[in-house]
Amino acid sequence: MVQQSSKKEIISQLQKEIHLLQGFKSLRTGTNGNVGLGTIESAFPNSVFPKNAIHEFLTLVPEHAAACNGFIGGILHKLMKDGGACLWISASRSLFPPSLKLFGVEPDRIIFIDLQREKDVLWAMEEALKCEGLAAVIAEVREISLTASRRLQLAVEKSGVTGLVLRNDANRLSATACVARWQIKPIASQLEDHMPGVGFPRWNVELLKVRNGNPGKWDIEWSAGQFRLITKNISNANGLLEEKRNVG
Repeated sequence: MVQQSSKKEIISQLQKEIHLLQGFKSLRTGTNGNVGLGTIESAFPNSVFPKNAIHEFLTLVPEHAAACNGFIGGILHKLMKDGGACLWISASRSLFPPSLKLFGVEPDRIIFIDLQREKDVLWAMEEALKCEGLAAVIAEVREISLTASRRLQLAVEKSGVTGLVLRNDANRLSATACVARWQIKPIASQLEDHMPGVGFPRWNVELLKVRNGNPGKWDIEWSAGQFRLITKNISNANGLLEEKRNVG
């Protein structure tokens, strides 16, 4: 029994060390989810969004790209709170910088690098990910190879910088070394009672793949400067559909 218990402890310790190398860190006592995604963060090992890791986002149509930019804006709101800058690199940028203000991010704190060749985008991203003072590096590309993604992952494991890769070619999807693969789709907003205008941004967030974690799908909203999980319940009394927003 003692020997079996010892083996379990060794395996558990090895798993923790592997998670640390892959960007999954344990939460300290008394701390909350580190990018404000609430329930979504439970899909990751130790229920923590891995910061020093590469995340892959599929943006296969313009509508998905716009939704993804908004979702990433909410994540940057948390990542950049400590004063770090962000680099946004692309050969065909789709983001309208002033739109980031909706998510509490000042666009002048983001350095936009527009290049002509896609291979230069990946090279610039790899070099930028080595800079420990950055909060995040984002790159828009058509495709990325397994080898290139491994190089990016090795860079962030040393620097602790968060890397986000936006892939926009559905015909060139391939396996990568990225820790997670996301797909963000827009969904209809909901107006508050008796309030004019448009509602808060809403997305269907799908975590397609996550290393050592649990893929899933959620509907969320950005309001009051944070993500809120949208849950829908059917009232037994009148059969009406009710929405509840939970703080992320």
